[in-house]
Amino acid sequence: MFGIDDPSVLEKFEQDELEHPTPRKETGGRIIYQSRELQMPSRLSAPVLCDFGSSVWGEEEHREDVQPDVYRSPEVILEVPWSYEIDVWNIGCAIWDMFEGGHLFDGTDPEHGVYRSRAHLAEMIALLGPPPPEFVARGEFQAGIPIPRSIPLTDRETNLEGSDKRMFVEFLDKMLQWDPKNRQTPKQLLQDEWLRKHTQS
Repeated sequence: MFGIDDPSVLEKFEQDELEHPTPRKETGGRIIYQSRELQMPSRLSAPVLCDFGSSVWGEEEHREDVQPDVYRSPEVILEVPWSYEIDVWNIGCAIWDMFEGGHLFDGTDPEHGVYRSRAHLAEMIALLGPPPPEFVARGEFQAGIPIPRSIPLTDRETNLEGSDKRMFVEFLDKMLQWDPKNRQTPKQLLQDEWLRKHTQS
């Protein structure tokens, strides 16, 4: 989440609520309000780490289903034991979203029209190629869905050119690896050429 350096969007949000209150209902003694969209501020401040409601200790082996659907890592989908490396996958997906203005994966199943793990996995295969067999063997998931046409990151990225595009794709490639052991650590990522170029003041 980003902080907001432009209070006008909050003022407009408040004014809209006063003039046109959002629908609400009462159920079980609680009032539930419909969400109201907040406009995009003209200025964002530094990112803020938030929402640790589903956090777990990484030293333990986990297999439970975590992460928002579009950010789920291969090991979570394949039901392979996971740890901290899933966060590196999330960072890669989130950076893509912020930079490209859309999700790298959406997981919409063509047969059902809603998110399904099998569709998400098929999208990963289209982007990254097939997962290593020894990695898949550690999990319990069965997909049963056709793989979309392969479109590499270099072709999907449309905002950059030349060496900046190459460095950006290489940066994402360090995070978007099938096997968590092949993903760089956050400390290693801080030394990345593209990141350093775009975070120096």
